[in-house]
Amino acid sequence: MVVKVTEIVKFEMAIDVVRTLRQKIIAVCRKLGIGVCLRTVMLIFCLTFFWVQMHMSDVADNETLQILAKPDGLLDANDSMLQLVPQHLHKYLVALPQRDRPHQAILPGNASEHVATAVSLNASEIRRLIDQQNSKQIVLNEDVYGPLQNDSLVIVIQVHTRIMYLRHTIVSLARARGIENALLIFSHDHYDEQINELIQMIDFCKTMQIFYPYSIQTHPVSFPGESPEDCPRDISKSDAIKRKCINAMHPDQYGHYREAKFTQTKHHWWWKANRVFNELDVVSNYSGPILFLEDDHYVAEDFIYMLKLMEKSCSVACPQCSMLSLGTYLKTYNFYGEAKVEISQWISSKHNMGMAYNRTVWKQFVDCADTFCKYDDYNWDWSLQSVSNNCLSHEFKVFVLKAPRVFHIGECGVHHKKSCFDMALIAKVQKLLSSVYKYLFPEKLEVTYAPIKKKVLRKGNGGWGDVRDHELCLRMVNRQW
Repeated sequence: MVVKVTEIVKFEMAIDVVRTLRQKIIAVCRKLGIGVCLRTVMLIFCLTFFWVQMHMSDVADNETLQILAKPDGLLDANDSMLQLVPQHLHKYLVALPQRDRPHQAILPGNASEHVATAVSLNASEIRRLIDQQNSKQIVLNEDVYGPLQNDSLVIVIQVHTRIMYLRHTIVSLARARGIENALLIFSHDHYDEQINELIQMIDFCKTMQIFYPYSIQTHPVSFPGESPEDCPRDISKSDAIKRKCINAMHPDQYGHYREAKFTQTKHHWWWKANRVFNELDVVSNYSGPILFLEDDHYVAEDFIYMLKLMEKSCSVACPQCSMLSLGTYLKTYNFYGEAKVEISQWISSKHNMGMAYNRTVWKQFVDCADTFCKYDDYNWDWSLQSVSNNCLSHEFKVFVLKAPRVFHIGECGVHHKKSCFDMALIAKVQKLLSSVYKYLFPEKLEVTYAPIKKKVLRKGNGGWGDVRDHELCLRMVNRQW
């Protein structure tokens, strides 16, 4: 299949080529020393610039570019979306070859990769593998990009099984300016070889994988998974007592019993943050903010630049702010004119996407572990809201970017029951970012203030009444029940 390439795509391809070369020069400099580099950088740059001009001229003359073959049944919208992805990043959107199956683009709408491929290993084997991985704490590409510096950025991505979206998350990260200085930590609650291979392909920055050890996959017939002796969700407490199921005395506030598929997300979020701040050697001396994303988030090219600009501005305009937020759930965005940030009370339903905070703030969370771990809500963000409302002397304040740099592209998950993989949503975000490109990387931020709202005490959504969940949650941060 041959498709025309827009001028935007051709320009971005040239930029990506130069960026790739820059990363390789940095690696060579670290090995050969600065003196050798200074004598060769100019020659290499001139040759590369000449090559890019020749290459782009050839593309412009032909006005075509051969890209991935279109799989049967995919809509034409996929073609348009692939045009917005530089060709050297297509490898993250293509499944590795398998027997009797050709390469095909991994795009929303392609049902062959609804979720990651299952691993034919039993639970004990998977537990052994993830214990090994967690103990080794391997950082990939550190030999190329060097050790983590305190002015770098640590990005933690919570991953389940949605490899379709994860592929596009990785593509967006690869295109970000400054990503070569970052450390990506992927936190998994499902061990899958296909996802592992995808992450191990990443060559644009340092990466690391950590594995949540108390998952449904590793405990399929026992807590924290679902045991045959557990009470069914909708059984009454009196019937549960008669049945003598394990957790009969501990339904949630609405009379329902725990469901492992819901409790796992809160446990994973809590374990992941504690693992990163308190247990990983690579970040033990890092004091900067850590950005938390999920496997269905798409980032703008200037998200690292904006986070650093926000951090600098926040230190002056709002030193009492605990968190920075790069995302929003608004349906419309205004990128035009002055780049704006807002100082606001932290509200879980508004400010839980693209959150960044440092070790000092995490310690405040841990000090309120009892509130977080016993709050009857299976959502980590609502539980954090309870910490803000009920445990802290002052509620969390947040420094929020009004025109987001983190976008939610997922249409499936815990709260979504409709069909997944909305390719139009991903294409919409890509095209939006292309259309507002000239407004990215602003020189300064305009600070605004949100009106102060009266504190609202929330009852919680339930699903977290089982004392075993409370105990596990507290043990993760070495707190006693």
